[in-house]
Formats: sequence, structure tokens, C-alpha cells
Amino acid sequence: MEESVVNYEEASPSLIPEPAGQAGDPPPIDLEELQPSPDGLEPHGSPSGLPAASAAVADREQALELLAAEVESLRLQLEERNAHYMRIAADFDNFRKRNAREKEELEQHVKRHTLSELLPVIDSFERARSQIKPKTDGETVVHNNYQGVYKQLVECLKRIGVSPMRPKGQPFDPNYHDAVMREATDQHPEGTVLEELQQGYLLGDKVLRHAMVKVATAPEDGSATSAHDVPEETPE
Repeated sequence: MEESVVNYEEASPSLIPEPAGQAGDPPPIDLEELQPSPDGLEPHGSPSGLPAASAAVADREQALELLAAEVESLRLQLEERNAHYMRIAADFDNFRKRNAREKEELEQHVKRHTLSELLPVIDSFERARSQIKPKTDGETVVHNNYQGVYKQLVECLKRIGVSPMRPKGQPFDPNYHDAVMREATDQHPEGTVLEELQQGYLLGDKVLRHAMVKVATAPEDGSATSAHDVPEETPE
């Protein structure tokens, strides 16, 4: 049997198998894609990167501007709320102080009115102590008993804050004294309180009742004369 011999040199080129591509070879290059674009700047078919980057930067700047505007708006709202809160706090503090002051004034008014009603009772005890002179043992017992009540009442008034005035020998002060009598004398400076005709009282540092007093005046002839009273108004 004869073997057939193939002459590759004489064979048609189409019959010669081409070697298969090896793994990892790069894909074939399309030469049309490498053709320059009409403007001559970039290859044909390649997208431009500069306009896209510019658009991204513009978007970021716009977003930052929006955020900055929102932050500024929130800051202004915060300042307005803080100012509103401070006004409310100040108004409440003023209301609290005014309410406390009005309450204290009302308490003082009620206290002054009540104590003013008790002062005539004190006056009665004072007159009884100066005028009544007990002579018997029974009268002495009665006198001591009501004087004990008087002392308790005086101590109670002291605890409340009531104190008697001591105007005798002091310069006359219309804020504390009512001049109901005058006496011409050169033994005391003019305007000196010579005698307290009705006891005056203070409640704290405020006048509860003015003291009725007799005040010294200068003699008309300028020489020493005997003292005499010139009543202007009799005390109650």
C-alpha cells in the first residue's frame, strides 16, 4: 500500500492551518479606534474626561454652598431661640421678684393694721401703771396681775419687731414725731423734744405710729423765762 505524500509547498495556502492563539494574548486592536478625532485632540471614539470632572466639581461646590446656607440658617434660628429663652427667663424672674415683693408688702400691711389696733390697749396699760397707786395688799395683787399681762403683751410685740421710740432730748423729726405742744425755753436748743405725750412705735425700721411730743421754742424776749405750755392739740 502506497503512502500518500503531501507537498505543503505546492498546497494551497488556504489549506495550511494557522496556529491557534495562545492563552493570555491581547485582543486584536481595531485600527479605526486609533484614528484621530476631527479636532485632532483625542482619538476617535474616546469620551472626554475634562467636562465630566468640571461638572463634578461644580456639583460639589453647589452642595457645599447649600450646606453652608443651611448651617447659617440653623445658626440664626438658634440665636433667635436663645434670645427668646433669655427674655422668657428674665420675665419670669421679674414676675417672681414682683410677686415676692407684693406678698411681703401685703403681709406688712396686715401686720401694721393689726398692731395699730393693739396700741390703744398698750396705752391703757401705760396710763394705769402711772396713775394707779395700790394701797392695800389686795390692790397690789390686782396691780401686779394686770402688769404681768402688760409685760407679756410687750414681749410679744418685741418678738414681732415692734419697738418704742425714745424721742425725749432728740431733735424734732417730722418723719417720726407729731408736735402737739410747744414750750418757750432757753434751757434747750430750739426744736428739741422736751416730752413725749403719747408713745410712738416702730415696726422694724418703719413708723408704726408717730410719737406725740412737746417741742422747745426760743423765748420771745430772748431771755430766760419760766416754762409754760402752749397746747395746739390735745392727744387722744
